[in-house]
Amino acid sequence: MNGFKSHDLNASLETARTVAALRRRIGEWRGAGQRIGLVPTMGAIHDGHIALMAAARNACDRVVVSLFVNPTQFGPAEDYSGYPRDEARDAALIADAGADLLYAPGAIEIYPDGFATTVSLSGPAEGLCGEFRPGHFAGVATMVAKLFAQCAPDAAWFGEKDYQQLLVIRRMATDLDLPVEVEGAPTVREADGLALSSRNAYLTPDERAIAPALYRTIADMAERLARDGNIPDEISKGRSALAGARFGALDYLEVRDAVTLAPIETVTRPARILVAARLGKARLIDNVAVIPGR
Repeated sequence: MNGFKSHDLNASLETARTVAALRRRIGEWRGAGQRIGLVPTMGAIHDGHIALMAAARNACDRVVVSLFVNPTQFGPAEDYSGYPRDEARDAALIADAGADLLYAPGAIEIYPDGFATTVSLSGPAEGLCGEFRPGHFAGVATMVAKLFAQCAPDAAWFGEKDYQQLLVIRRMATDLDLPVEVEGAPTVREADGLALSSRNAYLTPDERAIAPALYRTIADMAERLARDGNIPDEISKGRSALAGARFGALDYLEVRDAVTLAPIETVTRPARILVAARLGKARLIDNVAVIPGR
């Protein structure tokens, strides 16, 4: 076998199952002087992913979309086994988005027997989701570093919905001198403001009606903070608003520097409000920018 397979439902979308097959196709494109874009995903494709593919398509000659549910970024009590998996559906959406290649390796291709190396992190990986999901960002960064080495893209796209993840990957690429431009794309939202996420599928109808309050709350906080609002007061108001909306446990609601994610006491430069809240079985994260004076 050559490591390639055209997906049954999408004969036009070539699928590589091995690193060797991926590199052969990338090598052909490189030989033709083409610019390569990468969109890493864990499947459960939604319009947020499609927007990343569109951005890659606009900037590059060829677009590779990876699909791999990465076990090392899930904690022991998290939803790895129940994470939505439907490659046929995902491949159809990826093909419709105009990607050139789907890279869908098996677990043994990514983590062969004897695998013993991980990326160690600090800086933007500290606190926030790094505190509540120990080992998560090490798993993410290791997987993304492998994708960068396997695909050798000129640029890779990540959504700002996972803002801390975006900054962790950007820092990793800089620190390890990886020749990849790490690009962020704005969060894609439902009409009522809820950030698109595969985990929204866990919401019951009643919880789905509550969920948009997460974005409304942090958007209101951002508007007031941009007009010289007080950070501790705004965090207190935000917590009260989310409790009143019937959210469950709040992992965090914080205001951080937009570039470094360091804690700040006042908003004198661009900042970010970041939140992670529990709603039924779902853990919802979101963030918004705070621009002083706006």
